[in-house]
Amino acid sequence: MSLYVETFVRAGMDELWERSQDPALHQRWDLRFTSIHYLPRSEGEPQRFRYATRVLPFVSVDGTGVSAGERRRPDGTRVSALRFASDHPLSLLAEGSGYWRYVPDGDGIRFLTGYDYRPRWGRFGALADRFVFRPLMGWATAWSFDRLRLWCERGTPPGLALARAAGESALRVLLSAAALLYAPVAPALLVVAAAVLLPPLPGTPAARRCLRTPPGRTPAAAPRLLSTLEPS
Repeated sequence: MSLYVETFVRAGMDELWERSQDPALHQRWDLRFTSIHYLPRSEGEPQRFRYATRVLPFVSVDGTGVSAGERRRPDGTRVSALRFASDHPLSLLAEGSGYWRYVPDGDGIRFLTGYDYRPRWGRFGALADRFVFRPLMGWATAWSFDRLRLWCERGTPPGLALARAAGESALRVLLSAAALLYAPVAPALLVVAAAVLLPPLPGTPAARRCLRTPPGRTPAAAPRLLSTLEPS
């Protein structure tokens, strides 16, 4: 899997599972999705769903997917896997697959994901994905994972976490602009450097708090569950 994100959440397994598996709760904290809806299914079948992401105020890109989960495994972990695809003309993402793992560890849970996808639009799409879209997707995944962590650990609602992030970012920009306009060069540069380099406040989501490569730098293997899912 080309993209990997991991965080450590000090919360109960059932709470973390519900907030990441229930579509109504999932769409509240995950920047990658504006809406997620389960589609009707027969008993014993994998769950199919439809998702949408707003890319402009009045423009959304949608797609479909199929997922399955294992809540009870002999080692105490849980896992879910999915395949997804979009035929929307504005979607750079053509199709892909991924998984989530929930690994109990001491007083919390290692919550991690690995996923990859195939871009469309030929050579232009490959370049746009490599230099823009894929880094953005990795950042959005990590930022969203930290927002979920704050929700589980501190009870911070996802909407409030987003407001804090927007407010703190705006303050950093304003302070940097004021310093560049009114302060001598050396102090102004120090203010700008602090605004860029200082970590966000503890109650503000931050992608930098998440791991972006598997521990030990070994490739993370996709769960067997993924191979049981047909393309969406």
